Amino acid sequence: MLAPFDWLRLARSSSELLATLYYLDEHPDAIGEKELAPPRSALQRPCSRCGLYPHEEGGRFCSTCKAILEQGQRLSPQIQHITLVWGYVTQLPRQLRGGAPFPEGMTLHTYVHDAQHFLTVLPRQQLKPWLQELALYNSLTLQGLLQVFPGSSPRSTPMNELLIRVIHHEARFPPDRLRVRFLAAPHYIYHLHELDREGVLTFEISDFISTLEMASVFRTLLLPDEQTTLRKLLKLRDDAEAQFYWGRFLGQIKPEVRDMLNAWQIRRWSPAQVDLLYRLSDYARYY
Repeated sequence: MLAPFDWLRLARSSSELLATLYYLDEHPDAIGEKELAPPRSALQRPCSRCGLYPHEEGGRFCSTCKAILEQGQRLSPQIQHITLVWGYVTQLPRQLRGGAPFPEGMTLHTYVHDAQHFLTVLPRQQLKPWLQELALYNSLTLQGLLQVFPGSSPRSTPMNELLIRVIHHEARFPPDRLRVRFLAAPHYIYHLHELDREGVLTFEISDFISTLEMASVFRTLLLPDEQTTLRKLLKLRDDAEAQFYWGRFLGQIKPEVRDMLNAWQIRRWSPAQVDLLYRLSDYARYY
């Protein structure tokens, strides 16, 4: 029999994962009650997706997998701008233990695995408010690791592989404080040591919220074409050329933007830090 988490591990895309969460909510008693398929043979075969239950007559999938796949197709447009958080904590946040829930619309779904693990799916621009809400009501009691990662698809890194790898790395940190590990893209899961060395992977929660705040200010003050120009300037390797175009760029932007960039000393940032700022801009709201 498949447990709820086993069904999550079958999801190869973000839309399948979200559809599975919805299905588990809507049919809590349906999982595990069906009869198993007979042993595989030349004339009989189980569901092509779960490999455990009999497929529907004339089809390839069992009724559960078919319902999940159909709902996943309907959810595909919705999952373009979601992010996921896998939490490994000393105790569940108050909002998941019967306390006041997160504000309506902040999360799309939350799955509680056990007393120390949960999975939350939320619109990516709700990440900062969600973390602030979490820290506000649990700052003294919540310790552990929150791993933030984007949705994925079989064409890049399958969702089930990404989720399992995220879980595999959760035990690397002692539960002495609340940390956030941010994966800006699915393939980052294969380069964790390199990202850790560059200081753009793991943060204390207050530092990560501050970085998201910087991204919000950056996105609000700089126009899209100014953001593009700035990124090109920061990639220049010739010092004389970079200095010339930097002075020209500063003369074209607003004084408050110029003061902000100079205060940040953004020209001294590493390429990884610049990339992090631009990637976090997708998670930031305009002021």
